[in-house]
Amino acid sequence: MGSRKLVRDIFLSKQTKKVVESRFSSILANRVFVIRRFCAQNELPNKVEQGTKAVTENLSERVNGASKESEASVKKGRLLTGATIGLLIAGGAYASIVDEGTFCGWLFSATKVVNPFFAFLDAERAHRLAIKAAALGLVPKEKRLDPSILGLEVWGRKFSNPIGLAAGFDKNAEAIEGLLGLGFGFLEVGSVTPMPQGGNPKPRIFRLPQEGAIINRCGFNSEGITSVAKRLGAQHGKRKLYESANPPPASDDEDEQPVKVPGVLGINLAKNKTTEDAAGDFVQGVYTLSPYADYLVLYARDQMQWGEEGPPPLLVKIAPDLSKQDLEDIAAVALTLRLDGLIISNTTILRPDPVSSYPVAEELGGLSGKPLFSPSTNILKEMYILTRGKIPLIGCGGVSSGEDAYKKIRAGASLVQIYTAFAYGGPALIPQMKAELAKCLERDGFKSVREAVGADCR
Repeated sequence: MGSRKLVRDIFLSKQTKKVVESRFSSILANRVFVIRRFCAQNELPNKVEQGTKAVTENLSERVNGASKESEASVKKGRLLTGATIGLLIAGGAYASIVDEGTFCGWLFSATKVVNPFFAFLDAERAHRLAIKAAALGLVPKEKRLDPSILGLEVWGRKFSNPIGLAAGFDKNAEAIEGLLGLGFGFLEVGSVTPMPQGGNPKPRIFRLPQEGAIINRCGFNSEGITSVAKRLGAQHGKRKLYESANPPPASDDEDEQPVKVPGVLGINLAKNKTTEDAAGDFVQGVYTLSPYADYLVLYARDQMQWGEEGPPPLLVKIAPDLSKQDLEDIAAVALTLRLDGLIISNTTILRPDPVSSYPVAEELGGLSGKPLFSPSTNILKEMYILTRGKIPLIGCGGVSSGEDAYKKIRAGASLVQIYTAFAYGGPALIPQMKAELAKCLERDGFKSVREAVGADCR
């Protein structure tokens, strides 16, 4: 009942009153209207630089004096970092006698040696170490081009492959370059709140390695818009320089050779826990961070989003614990309001078997990982049918292989996100998934990802 109310709080609008009768009908339309009117009146596409500076200065005054949480170093973390550096240095001699592609493959395979040691660390400490390693460039960099069969275009953005890293891993945009360099087709950072907030008390991340799952109740811990905007601004500058130096070839040849393209960047927005003005929180997020994003996301349990080249794509992320009526309501509103996309799905509060048999299942929080694959894929397929394939969908939940990604695509996903599988499998999982996905497409006679989207719904 709670999930249903939260969804309707966000989705139902006056424009869809004839389709969905509910007392929550005006809320979504009002929120979308506020953001769109704000962007239009302030000429967001033409004044993003001035607006970003003004909001950043305002937020800087509000958070002046806020201290950053110190990171306690541990011996295990140092050993892991040292082992990673050692592998990179030791590979130097090997690199001098092999081609770049072979050496790149060796580096990714070498991470399989280091990754298991992360299991000996506290889950959140292991996460922080992984972010730091990526931020410092202590992770492999994918030099090989993706198979051309994996390339596609969504919202006018070119994706070299449809596999992305979901929000929650790089919450504060600390390691964008390192993570995209691993070979993801896109990366979603956040969730980002206007003001810094610490989230829920620790421990708040719990592993279920036997089931390839994680339970978390982080509570949207975030360094806030000011810190994130600074990092995104620096990254945005590098990206523009790269695009200027590497313009896409002007060709209509479908058989042209694949080219390296910078990964697509999404930003996930959230409101502060104690805010009394949720709409204002999202307006701040849109106004400050949209210049740096290819798309923006809001959770259905919160509100809405924006992107980069105005007006940017509007996506909403929904939970898997929804009734058929909820899904029909969401699809009707999404079509009427012409949303640019849906992400399906978020974590679940349910504890399906065999997860329910573990003591850690008693912990509060959202469950992610393999147990979520079937229910989230069923919801994905249902939403593809309800939206008649007119809205791009991102499949998220329990994806741990190229075959899983392929099933999401056949169920209606244009793009696929991973999180928990990456936390367990590490960098070596990415090239493995892309190779498996390409084989799946070729096996069934598809010439592109686009051809396979929704194949099980036809």
